[in-house]
Amino acid sequence: MARPRKSRIVSQPPLYTAFKPAGIPQSGLPVTSLSLDEYEALRLADYLHMEQEEAATEMEISRPTFTRLLERARSRITAFIVEGKALSIEGGAVHFRFNIVKCLDCERMFHTNIASNADR
Repeated sequence: MARPRKSRIVSQPPLYTAFKPAGIPQSGLPVTSLSLDEYEALRLADYLHMEQEEAATEMEISRPTFTRLLERARSRITAFIVEGKALSIEGGAVHFRFNIVKCLDCERMFHTNIASNADR
């Protein structure tokens, strides 16, 4: 029996969670899904240019696990670009480091001090 998957730490959710090629209707497009932990691995390694060991520590996972996440994320992003698919960022066993609220009117994101039930 496989060991249960440990939650990965994600700093904050992405600002946008869906992407598609310009000029093509969403309906009928195949969708590539990117989990939130894969998104965070890409953000830390490729956007913030962190070393893998440092990024793994930030996510509270092992370096080999981080490497696997990063490889899977890069593969999915490549398929999204090369094959002209839609991309959806969602799901995964994650825990957000900060509580964040998104305004539905202006779409700005705000950090809050609301404690979750797990923190009480």
